[in-house]
Order: sequence, then C-alpha cells, then structure tokens
Amino acid sequence: MTVAAATAGTAVTTATTNTITTPDGPFTVITADGSVLASGWTDDVASLLALIHPALRPGAVEPVVGATPAGDAVRAYYDGDLQAPARLAVRQRSGPYRESAWETLRQVAPGERVTYTELAARTGRPGAVRAAAGACAMNAAALFVPCHRVLRSDGALGGFRYGLPIKESLLGREHGDRR
Repeated sequence: MTVAAATAGTAVTTATTNTITTPDGPFTVITADGSVLASGWTDDVASLLALIHPALRPGAVEPVVGATPAGDAVRAYYDGDLQAPARLAVRQRSGPYRESAWETLRQVAPGERVTYTELAARTGRPGAVRAAAGACAMNAAALFVPCHRVLRSDGALGGFRYGLPIKESLLGREHGDRR
C-alpha cells in the first residue's frame, strides 16, 4: 500500500487508537478509514496526535480494545512477518518531496539498510540529503513507513524519535535477531 497524500476536503473527523504490547514497549496506532495516520512506541495518544498534519488530524479519537488490522500487522511483524506493516495504507500530508520520500521509504525492504544519501538518490533528488533526513524526522507513521532502516553515511544509527535502543532492536530483528 502507498502513502496517500490527502487533498483538500478530506479531513478526518473520527479516528481509532489501539495500543499493543511489544518486546520494545507499548506501540500505539491511530487509524481512520482503514489508513494509519500515526504510530509509534508510546502509549501517549496525544503525542501521536500532535504528529498528524493539521489537515488530517481527527476531531475525536476512540480507543479500540482487541484486534484491529493495524494492531494485527504490528503483532505479525513481531511474530516474524516483517512485511505485514507494508500491507496497510498510510495517510500523511506534507510537501511533495516529503510525501515522495515517505513513498520511497516504504520500498525499503525489511533487513535492508540505506543511508540518507541513498534515500535522497532513490527519491530522484540525490542532492536532497537534508530533505531526506527531514522526511525521516517528520514521519508520523513509524514502522509503517520504516524510517528506522535509514542510517548515517558512516554507518552509525543516526537519530530515531523513539530512541536508538528501539531502532537497534528493529534492525536486529530484521536481520534475524528475534530479541
């Protein structure tokens, strides 16, 4: 599934939240109309809502207890189906470059690592290394848009909104270390 760019008039009125227990800590997903709007290793829904572009930010959120497609994808990922998050739609909104970079990130396969320089090249703008890093930093849909697979050009982990230990754990899991 792709990162769908929102257009005028597509504001979200109500979304659902689902928090899943994972080996890396609580993981919350905000979804609306079958698409992931935001997600990350936190149980703080307000912090995730703040990441959603104002044009997409829901007016209300309702917690869901039990199975949801997004929650099932997260569980499947941690159970070894590393492609599961890629099968769900994601809705994020920003400028054209950032939206393109998020689409490109979704094509980075589990176990593959790319640098910010390589990500910029894959977007068709090899000189946009800082913009590629900015797209990673502004990604609201962690795991579903796998910014954790992007490293610095020297091979160092770089940054990650949810902390380097989680990034390291995800990369290890995707290379066969099922911590």
